[in-house]
Amino acid sequence: MDYQGQESSVLQGRSFLKEKDFTPAEFQYFIDLGLHLKALKKQNIPHHYLEGKNIALLFEKTSTRTRSAFTTAAIDLGAHPEFLGKDDIQLNKKESVEDTAKVLGSMFDGIEFRGFKQQTVEDLAKYSGVPVWNGLTDEWHPTQMVADFMTVKETFGKLKGITLTFVGDGRNNMANSFLVSGAMLGVNIHIVAPKELHPSQDIVDLAKNYAQDSGSQIVITDDIDEGVKGSNVIYTDVWVSMGEEDQWDERIKLLKPYQVNMDLLKKTKTPDEQLIFMHCLPAFHDVTTDYAKNIKAKYGLTEMEVTDEVFRSKYARQFEEAENRQHSIKAIMAATLGHLFIPKV
Repeated sequence: MDYQGQESSVLQGRSFLKEKDFTPAEFQYFIDLGLHLKALKKQNIPHHYLEGKNIALLFEKTSTRTRSAFTTAAIDLGAHPEFLGKDDIQLNKKESVEDTAKVLGSMFDGIEFRGFKQQTVEDLAKYSGVPVWNGLTDEWHPTQMVADFMTVKETFGKLKGITLTFVGDGRNNMANSFLVSGAMLGVNIHIVAPKELHPSQDIVDLAKNYAQDSGSQIVITDDIDEGVKGSNVIYTDVWVSMGEEDQWDERIKLLKPYQVNMDLLKKTKTPDEQLIFMHCLPAFHDVTTDYAKNIKAKYGLTEMEVTDEVFRSKYARQFEEAENRQHSIKAIMAATLGHLFIPKV
């Protein structure tokens, strides 16, 4: 791919809020650029495309990977990242999103936001006058998608025709993002979830519209055998997201049968060399954390969405996936804020 071509120029100055804001070709460009920048990093080739830029990192929700990825990506690109946690800013408390956006936009060249409402990140982009990047909201997780599909392409050498099956809460931001981005890229997307947790029809319809052009096959089912058959990627996420902690009773009842274990992987009937497991992390696969110990004490569970056996197996790619967060975010920031003159490797 020509990284100095049309895609990089048309992306400059744009915000990265949700997948459907981009064409399939543009979204593919982020993935390929991320892989290229990763190669530059591995070969110690400098790529300071954001030299002198200042980046604001706004976090309503905590995160190990998103914060680390944006911080290290900014530094690799030559920019200065400034972390602003929920106790450091007055966003929606003493100051409106509009006022906050205008202030930050006057001081920073780009803004990352990780929090709850999608409208917040949309308003930051509307009023700040600088590129804004969605590090996660309750509706979408687009930066994660670039890292995830980088990992898939690294493993299989392609995206089109690969089958990725998301098992668990089909209504969450990850399921939404997989449906839309996968359909854009020609990846077959299966959502395997109890009927009560199936994705909304408007998201499914949007994905199917993209699938008409890409050839992607969309499957939404509560039947585990049907849903996982032929999968190349089995993907899961925590059963209860941040802000939903009062729903553990209901989610365990609904999702316990959908735990990713070795029996479920065998149901894919996919050859070992064509099957991987992925998870955006953190994962509750043992009881080594305080959170997991509390769940064990209350519900008797020592493993939740994925078993420790799968998590530590030859199929597991979650840590390669986590590393790719750095390079995917680097690609997003460089393409939308920088001027790219990327050397070949």
